[in-house]
Amino acid sequence: MESFKLSEIPRLIVSILVPLMIGFLGSIATVAEIPTWYAALSKPSWAPPNWLFGPVWTTLYILMGVALFLIWREGLDRKDVKFALLIFGVQIVLNLLWSIVFFSYHAILGSFILIILLWITILANIIAFYVISKPAGLLLVPYIVWVSIASYLNYTIYLLNS
Repeated sequence: MESFKLSEIPRLIVSILVPLMIGFLGSIATVAEIPTWYAALSKPSWAPPNWLFGPVWTTLYILMGVALFLIWREGLDRKDVKFALLIFGVQIVLNLLWSIVFFSYHAILGSFILIILLWITILANIIAFYVISKPAGLLLVPYIVWVSIASYLNYTIYLLNS
């Protein structure tokens, strides 16, 4: 693995800020709905407490950013890097769209379909990153674990509120 250079700090910062900004945009759709619409939904007893989502997502976005950095530093002249970054871009957009569809549009079934697509794209992202950088791929594993839990929660909320 290539050693870290001080000249890479700006690229690392940008790489971390990109997912954090997506998360911030998603939170705009989410925050106002937590004490109102989301609070009124029937949820399973195992649903994580609301306070947990912010710290978990912040951690996941930082891990995504570090993974993004590890791939970006391999060089944009490589086709596999470009492809991996494209997959990353698709999954991060799907991540944002899920928040909008679920919280802004209250479309529980639509958001479930979207989160399944997101899960598949995260898996593709893990594979594409892992081929280039094992650490980058492994950094995305907590993300797919959390989205797996979120997928089941989304589905359960759909069942309980249909």
